[in-house]
Amino acid sequence: MAKSAKRPGPNGETTSFAGTLRVGSGFALASVEPGSTPGFDGKSKDAEAEIPDHQSRLADLQERLYAQSTEGGSRSLLLVVQGMDTAGKGGIMRHVVGMMDPQGVRYHAFKAPTEEERHHDFLWRVTNALPVPGQVGVFDRSQYEDVLIVRVHGLVPEDVWSTRYDAINAWEKDRADKGMTIVKVMLHISADEQKARLQARLDRPDKNWKFNPGDVDERRLWPRYMEAYEDALLRCSTEAAPWYCVPGDKKWYARYAVTNLVLEALEGLSMGWPSVDFDVEEQKRLLAAT
Repeated sequence: MAKSAKRPGPNGETTSFAGTLRVGSGFALASVEPGSTPGFDGKSKDAEAEIPDHQSRLADLQERLYAQSTEGGSRSLLLVVQGMDTAGKGGIMRHVVGMMDPQGVRYHAFKAPTEEERHHDFLWRVTNALPVPGQVGVFDRSQYEDVLIVRVHGLVPEDVWSTRYDAINAWEKDRADKGMTIVKVMLHISADEQKARLQARLDRPDKNWKFNPGDVDERRLWPRYMEAYEDALLRCSTEAAPWYCVPGDKKWYARYAVTNLVLEALEGLSMGWPSVDFDVEEQKRLLAAT
């Protein structure tokens, strides 16, 4: 498993977002304040000031990841993003994943299963969407829908969905053993913040299209969703694939934290540049002579 890199904050403090946000034994979702900014005591402007540095580091690390794959390296990274509707998943895609080279990113947004997908095991469709060595994969929703919405709405019996935690853990460990670093993020927003964001979609004509009347019905199931999320995080935060619970009421913080989680995971791989089978200095001389 990748080691967390430690970065200086705006006031000189040392912060490991992985260590701060990781879900461990005894975790309780209710203990996480959605409006808090754990691991960072700066303001939005302080986080914004770090964007150029983040972009530079991501570009370097993403290129190293790809370069290693060209000589047979097996490493890849998978970022899993979960959260209630309006939690900010789209913002993570635009502001965090958007800092990466799109040529090296494999993105997949999971919707309701298709007819073909329903004819397979629930892990079949996520397996088909995984990144290859050298890539960063991004799941907008994921295999966890099968222990979240499926559980909350009773789409399958409990004796079916309750076995899926162990199946997910085994599936993730197998991927990690083969060189995939998995970063799983739950964007945790409050019910009040979700209500405000849904209201904003109704108040703005240019955002009406984003409003889904079904979201109002889903809000009535909020306690069930929180229970399902807590169980998923507790039962599936493993050494091979830990969960990170990121407070999401402050969008700027959620994006800052997820950026740092990705950077820490990539930096923890300690990737060097591939060796070459030619004499660099000789090639310099030959090139100069042309």
